[in-house]
Amino acid sequence: MDKPLARPHTGSHDLDVSAALHTFMGSAWAPSPLPSGVRVPGYDALAGRRARLSARFPGERLVLPAGELKVRSNDCDYRFRPHSAYAWLTGLTGEDQAGHVLVLEPAGAEGHEAALYVRPRSDRSTDEFYRDRRYGEFWVGRRPDLGEAAELTGLACRDLDDLAKLTAGPRPPARVLAGVDARTDGLFDRGPHSAAEPDRDAELGTYLAELRLLKDEWEVGQLQLAVDHTAAGFEDVVRALPAALRHPRGERWIEGVFQTRARAEGNGTGYETIAASGAHACVLHWIRNDGPLDPDHLLLLDAGVETDTLYTADVTRTLPLSGRFSRIQRQVYELVLAAQNAGIAALRPGARFRDFHRAAMAVIAEGLYDWGVLRITPEEALAPDSGLYRRYTLCSSGHMLGLDVHDCAKARASQYLDGVLEAGQVLTVEPGLYLQPDDETLPPELRGIGVRIEDDLVVTEDGARLMSGALPRDPDAVEEWMGTLLDGFRPGA
Repeated sequence: MDKPLARPHTGSHDLDVSAALHTFMGSAWAPSPLPSGVRVPGYDALAGRRARLSARFPGERLVLPAGELKVRSNDCDYRFRPHSAYAWLTGLTGEDQAGHVLVLEPAGAEGHEAALYVRPRSDRSTDEFYRDRRYGEFWVGRRPDLGEAAELTGLACRDLDDLAKLTAGPRPPARVLAGVDARTDGLFDRGPHSAAEPDRDAELGTYLAELRLLKDEWEVGQLQLAVDHTAAGFEDVVRALPAALRHPRGERWIEGVFQTRARAEGNGTGYETIAASGAHACVLHWIRNDGPLDPDHLLLLDAGVETDTLYTADVTRTLPLSGRFSRIQRQVYELVLAAQNAGIAALRPGARFRDFHRAAMAVIAEGLYDWGVLRITPEEALAPDSGLYRRYTLCSSGHMLGLDVHDCAKARASQYLDGVLEAGQVLTVEPGLYLQPDDETLPPELRGIGVRIEDDLVVTEDGARLMSGALPRDPDAVEEWMGTLLDGFRPGA
């Protein structure tokens, strides 16, 4: 009788493999090449992106990992998503990119030579294809071989095991996209930087973020696709409200409905969905989504589909679960809408990034004063040494949008938060009011109401284009839209 091969198990429920099975598994496999002539999406822009990065750091080795698998619990990993900078430079966005590394190697007058270090296909020459639960083809699917990866990307592709060879030869100054892959961080020792020298790795991350502030036409198209799928997901949610209202965790039902659309049309959601009913809407990042839905309350839904190319939408609508806003709900909603309209009107090339937030907050402060909630004038409340209006609207009114929901976050303030808007930038405008249920500065009828309205816009040569206009914002239009989708349904009717 054949004895099992001497090899450790690769998982808690793996079975021993006999020598006979090992031999049998290694024979009689037909070729299974991937389709030829396929390029990664956005292929034509990739060389130009890498060239701009190369020009900024001449003579330096640049190491840009995709990231590594992370354990969720025991022997289960989180679903893998490559780092945004890696995806932006390579066009590779799939779950099979875990562990891969893009290296820009100094090449004298030529700038840099780009090489992609990848884990090649687990072919039938070893038993990895059926025994390795993390990377084996039988477990997680087919990976390209080196030639196929080169055809997809237009890059020189090398075996990931050869990455360590870069540390054996000449070692030019190196910068690493740090904190993304521990193995890569350890492999390339950059040495300590002096107090007088900036952190070289941080500079690389900052510049990569700033390169992505302006979106090209293809990127804007991907973002519009994400927004369009998101609008469809919001329609799905409204149609699902009758079932969600009946479920004891209706918020989670809503989350699941939107997730279905996101996975069917793209890679999934670009961030954890916020499905917040009633006072939960006053929690800015409510993602527990474990509460019931009450027809007398509002639903704040903040959700975005991420495309297969990893560009995400970020849209919020606040909907009356009865299908009609109450008087007080409409009062709060209309103030937030007026603030958003003021913010949108402030978007144009040459405006400061912070201008749209200031415009929105001026409207909010004025409204709170008119309601008698603010006991000081709007001018006093908006003063830098006051800001008392923020008790009711804590956060900023928007952010850049792209491969990350809070895109380009590592950019310098001078280029982003304190910078000037340019045509081609994509951002959100999302003022809100969060009137906490236990806030004794508020009249009882206002307590526990949270409203946010968030839309995605691209800055154009003469203003900004509303990308998410397919979803209504006006309260009358919201009620009509919901009534059409629900075909006359009224809770309790």
